[in-house]
Amino acid sequence: MNYILFDTLRRDHLLPFTFLRPSADIRIGILSIREKWEKYLNSKTSSLTESYLQEKFPLKTENENILLNGTICPNPQLVQEVLNLKSNEALISGKIIIAMHVTADELKNFSEEGSDVKEIHTKANYTKLNNTWDIFEKNTDELITDFDLLTKGRKSQNISSGNHVIGVENIFVEEGAKIQNASLNASTGSIYIGRDAEIMEGALIRGPFALCEKSTVKMGTKIYGATTIGPDSKVGGELNNVVIFGFSNKGHEGFLGNSVIGEWCNIGADTNTSNLKNTYEEVKLWNYAERSFVKSGLQFCGLIMGDHSKCGINTMFNTGTVVGVHANIFGAGFQRNFIPSFSWGGVSKMEKYNFERALRVSEAVYERRGLSLNKIDRSLLKLIYDKSVENRFV
Repeated sequence: MNYILFDTLRRDHLLPFTFLRPSADIRIGILSIREKWEKYLNSKTSSLTESYLQEKFPLKTENENILLNGTICPNPQLVQEVLNLKSNEALISGKIIIAMHVTADELKNFSEEGSDVKEIHTKANYTKLNNTWDIFEKNTDELITDFDLLTKGRKSQNISSGNHVIGVENIFVEEGAKIQNASLNASTGSIYIGRDAEIMEGALIRGPFALCEKSTVKMGTKIYGATTIGPDSKVGGELNNVVIFGFSNKGHEGFLGNSVIGEWCNIGADTNTSNLKNTYEEVKLWNYAERSFVKSGLQFCGLIMGDHSKCGINTMFNTGTVVGVHANIFGAGFQRNFIPSFSWGGVSKMEKYNFERALRVSEAVYERRGLSLNKIDRSLLKLIYDKSVENRFV
């Protein structure tokens, strides 16, 4: 069977994270949504997404295909219901399409808003992303589900006696990982340490927590669950209920809580994020789809930062701040709580980030990791740069 993950009408509500990726490539728990489906189905997937993203995420079709909702995280019960689908059947929840079995011809006319198919109502509970803050709000459940998926039937590497460990049965350490004189408390949730990851001396970690492949927790770091550090990232200071997609660094002191950080970001030393208003009011966040600030229903909400964005030392972020793609933020005082893509500056002055200058920064960051910025990525960044004028003076 050929599996295709499709973007839904909620895609724009997940910006800035869907500027450069389909919804299915958002990380929540240990894995991205795509990685979860591929692991359960033992099959590669392709994407039905925005036309400007299709070159990087090409669509593959066959005579028979199963469409999968790219905002929905799989679990064993849901996967079994998908596998049971027959031709011209759709697995639904209310008015939401979870999956649909279609031919190549039917795929051409696919509409999320309605199709002439037999509807099968799911009996499964599942995680669905409707808004950016769902990524950290629902991270606990996905950490638990992914931990079971990745570790079932496998044996963890040993943890040296020099560490202080509580709930060792809830900890899984992949091959090549290093843990030195740290405190790991898995009585509050499982802890997953990825291949070749490192936890340095004096780190204090409470689960649920995931440190993905080749990532580092620096000395003296304090981490509260539910937190995910994606691959090739470094963290230090204090973190509470944070999801970092990958290839990003928060390497120094400072607090980050109830937040989501995209790829290729850098948080300067002693940067602090407010995750609670001193009036204890509900947090509102910028919503790209609505072009306005919307209620989140949350009392705790910190920083939403899109890919490639960075901030200087001692930056202060207000509660519920949204930062777009490739912003460079610095300067004294609390930053405004919506910073458009390709912004340069801070409270005293904010201007448009010169594109060629921004691109040189990305090239340097990629080169540090032995990678290069390819033609497709350059084109995508230029497109977002051109579109960023829409939010320039909001």
